[in-house]
Amino acid sequence: MEKEKKKLSLKEIGPSRLIIMLLAGIFLLVLSFPDMFSSDKASDTTGNSTKNSSVSNTVRQENQDETDMYISLMEERLEDILAKVKGIGAVDVMITLKGSKELIVLKDQPYTQESMNESDGEGGNRVSSGIDKEDSTVTVDDGSGGSLPFIIQELEPEVAGIVVIAQGGDNPEIMTEIVDAVQVLFNVPAHKVKVMKMND
Repeated sequence: MEKEKKKLSLKEIGPSRLIIMLLAGIFLLVLSFPDMFSSDKASDTTGNSTKNSSVSNTVRQENQDETDMYISLMEERLEDILAKVKGIGAVDVMITLKGSKELIVLKDQPYTQESMNESDGEGGNRVSSGIDKEDSTVTVDDGSGGSLPFIIQELEPEVAGIVVIAQGGDNPEIMTEIVDAVQVLFNVPAHKVKVMKMND
């Protein structure tokens, strides 16, 4: 006696079992292709980090260019002023800085103060108070839909040292005049100023 093969219909399976089977199929499909969903995220993350890195490099390069221009301008002005002094002759100047320009941004610092007066059953009082401060940078519209911090002050970088090579750099009086002039102009101590004789 042969067993008859029984065919299942959708009605016999039922909607709940059908949904479970469908979910199991989707789950198996996801397990078969694990990189299908992560690749988009990875490329997006890489794209964002590349973009952020590019912006950061651009800002850093702009700051470096500004610093280089500032140094060149200061060197030029010092050379011009020293060359006009009798006995110094031709001058070549090199200035080094400790860092780059510092921008001071406007900060909004709202705070809330709370005080509480508690009394217990025995007639005692206790006063407690607390201050909650917040610190946020004030921004302005940059004209293209973005925002920039509101700058209230720009601090020029501090001078680390100055070397002056002059034709009259071997004359003690001239050396003293050069060091005094540099100290007045750049507010640096004498040990950070080096004066040398220029080759003839």
